[in-house]
Amino acid sequence: MNIIWARSIVSVVLLAVLCALLGVFVNVKTALIFAIVVLLAQSVFSTFHKQRLWRLLDAPVYGEVPSAPGIWGEIYYRLHKLAKRWHAQVRQVEQQHSRFIQAIQASPNGVAMLDDHDQIEWCNAISELHFGLDAKRDLRQHITHLVRQPDFVRYLNSHHYEEMLIMRGMGEKRQNVLSVQVFPYGENRKLVLSQDITELERTDAMRRDFVANVSHELKTPLTVLSGFLETMRELPLGEAERARYLELMEQQAARMRHIVNDLLVLAKLEGDNKPPSDHMIDMRAVLRHLRDDAENLSSDHHQITFDADEGLTVTGVETEILSALGNLVTNAIRYTPDGGKIHVTWQANSGCATFSVADSGLGIPAADIPRLTERFYRVDRSRSRDTGGTGLGLAIVKHVLQRHDAQLEVKSEEGRGSTFTVRFPVFRTARLHPAPA
Repeated sequence: MNIIWARSIVSVVLLAVLCALLGVFVNVKTALIFAIVVLLAQSVFSTFHKQRLWRLLDAPVYGEVPSAPGIWGEIYYRLHKLAKRWHAQVRQVEQQHSRFIQAIQASPNGVAMLDDHDQIEWCNAISELHFGLDAKRDLRQHITHLVRQPDFVRYLNSHHYEEMLIMRGMGEKRQNVLSVQVFPYGENRKLVLSQDITELERTDAMRRDFVANVSHELKTPLTVLSGFLETMRELPLGEAERARYLELMEQQAARMRHIVNDLLVLAKLEGDNKPPSDHMIDMRAVLRHLRDDAENLSSDHHQITFDADEGLTVTGVETEILSALGNLVTNAIRYTPDGGKIHVTWQANSGCATFSVADSGLGIPAADIPRLTERFYRVDRSRSRDTGGTGLGLAIVKHVLQRHDAQLEVKSEEGRGSTFTVRFPVFRTARLHPAPA
C-alpha cells in the first residue's frame, strides 16, 4: 500500500470517528453537516491543487516549488525532484552535444549532414569554406542547388560512394582541390566529408616534376658520355681529338657528380635535426671565405664590395650558413656580366642579422621569382648550364634558411639586377667577442 492510499484511508477513518463522536455527544444532524462541510472543503482543496498542478505542468518553471500541506506538498516535492533530475540529464546531453559540435568544428575536414531529400541539415565552418555555403542561410536547401558541379551532382545521385570524388576549382578563389566522399547513415541520411588536398596535389606534382627533372638532368650528360665513348671506340682519333673528347667527358661526369652531391646535401638537410640555437658561428671566418671565393670566381671581372659588421653573428651550423650565403654570392657573380657591380652587406636591422647580395646583372622576371627555390627550376636553362649551375643551389639555400628560422626575400627587375636578402630572427642573432689584438 502506497502513501496516497494510506493517507486517504487515515483521513476517511478520522472523519468517520469525528462524525460518530459528534453524533453521540451532539446529534446526528450536526455530524452529517460536519461531514458534508469537510468533504466539500477537501473537494475544493483538491480541485484547487489539481488546477495548480495543471498550470505547472503546462508551463513548468524550473526551481519553483509550490507550497501545500499534506499529500499535495509531497506531490509537489516529488515532482520538483523529478524535474530537477530531468533538467540535469538535459543539461548533460546539451553539453555533450555542444562538445560534439565543437569537435566537428575543430576538424580540419568539412562535414555536412543531409536529410533524406539531400537538403542541408547542418555543416561545419570548413564545409562552408569548401563549398561556399552558409550554415544559417542555406539550412534546408538542396545541396545540388548550391554545389552545382556536374561531377558532384552525378556522384551524389549515383548512390555508389565507395570511391572518393576529386573536385577541382573549389574554394573562394576557385583554386583548391577537394577530396569528397559521402557516407550514408540513419534513415536515408548522408554525411558529406570533404578534405582540402591542394597541398598534397601540389606536392605530388612537384615530386613528379622532380623525378622528371632529375631524369632529364642526368640523361643529357649520360647521352654525351655514351656518344663520346662510342666515337672513341669506333673511330680512329688523333691524340689531340682524344684529349679533347676526354676533357668533354670529364666535364659531363663532373656535372653529374655535382648534381648527385647537391641531391645528397638536400637529403641530408631534410633528414637532420634542427641546428642548435646556442652555438655561435664565427662570422668573421665565414665573411673572409665568402670574399676570397667571390674574388677567385670573378677573377677581377666584377666590382665586388663588402660592407660587413664583423662583430655580428648568428647561431647554428657554420658549414650550412657558409654554403647558403656562398651560393647567393656565387649566383650573383655567375649571372652578372663582366664589369658589373656586386655589393654584399652584413648588418643588424631592427635587432635581426641581415645578409644581402645586390648585383647589376640580368635580373629576374617577376613571374619566376616565386619559383626560384624549386628544385631544378631555372629562369634561363641554357645560361644556367653554361655557368655550371645544377638548378639545386637555391633549393639548398631555402632548406638551410628554414632550418635556421631565417627568411629569404628576392627583389629583381629585368635588366637592372637583383637583390637577395636573408633575415635571421632576433633569437638567432648574437655578437662575437672582440678579436684579440
